[in-house]
Amino acid sequence: MTADLRPYDPETDADALYGLKTAFERGLGESTGGEAKAAAYEGKLTEEYRERWLAWVDRCVADDERCVTVAVDGGGKGNGGGDAGDADLVGYVFVLPERLAMVWDAAVVNEIYVAPEHRGTGVADDLMDAAVALAGDQDLPLDRIVLDVDPKNERAKAFYDRHGFERWGEMVARSLDG
Repeated sequence: MTADLRPYDPETDADALYGLKTAFERGLGESTGGEAKAAAYEGKLTEEYRERWLAWVDRCVADDERCVTVAVDGGGKGNGGGDAGDADLVGYVFVLPERLAMVWDAAVVNEIYVAPEHRGTGVADDLMDAAVALAGDQDLPLDRIVLDVDPKNERAKAFYDRHGFERWGEMVARSLDG
């Protein structure tokens, strides 16, 4: 089973998209770190964060509506906010708009997420294909698409390997507190 893909619609999809976003964040916190990481990811999911994140999504989509592509299942089984039987969002891919390609000198997949009950169905493959197609249309400093993946996320690493991604550098981070 594959879901239908379409551009994100800020008027009808905001609640459902943010529902998927929170599941994405909680999944990262729970599956790729200890209690401290899970608490940090959970702690940022405030109403203020929701408003800021959705406003950022809207700015990116204003540049190119394909920056956020959603996967829709008409069976009402996803994380969306519709009534039973309505089309429901079951996944998304968020590619940064072309104007931000200079961040990594490439197209950037900011996030890709598929609800657990739709994993293994081809939805993630379809979303990645949409991301690569969008990246191919961007005017990039270097002809590539990049993303970051937690080294502890074996499922994601296997997915990216299958889609031809290779290690390129290493991301490092530090806290701004102290």
